[in-house]
Amino acid sequence: MNFSPQSPSPCPPLADEDWPAEIADMKAGFAGALNVYRTMARHPALLKAWAPLRQHIVKDSALGDVRSELVILRSAHRIRSDYEWAHHVSRARALGIADARIQAMRNSPDGEDGLIASAVDALFDKGYLAPEIEGAVAEAVGQQAVFDLIATVGFYSILGFILRTYETPIDPAVAGEFQKRPL
Repeated sequence: MNFSPQSPSPCPPLADEDWPAEIADMKAGFAGALNVYRTMARHPALLKAWAPLRQHIVKDSALGDVRSELVILRSAHRIRSDYEWAHHVSRARALGIADARIQAMRNSPDGEDGLIASAVDALFDKGYLAPEIEGAVAEAVGQQAVFDLIATVGFYSILGFILRTYETPIDPAVAGEFQKRPL
């Protein structure tokens, strides 16, 4: 797990004193809380547009909290984002998801977790859900949750691209938590 960039980021997270005036109202909320959004704050229009989709994906998804975290963990693993993996291990633990279940999302989990992993893998590998996977996921979690699974994979893929491109450092609190309690 890489807790700090190998080289200085070409686009480091913004410090409070450099926060753009046009998104000043966002600094006290989610955007100012995490390095990923402090990096995105370098493009204020994108961060403003991002906020409503983030609200839905992170807070209002038909997947529910636990399934959402499993989708995010598998996506983080597939896109090789240490930042997202560490942050979402922390969030999964806070939801009461056992470390063994979290770790399984890097491998071949069983049951519904395996179905979620196969759906995420299909999106990464083929760019769509084949009818048999879509049908199985819809039967297990509902059609709206299938849409949210697809949107969550897309959302976290974009974040992963940004994080990896700009070598965004894992937030200190999460890095410290992970170092005290590794997976």
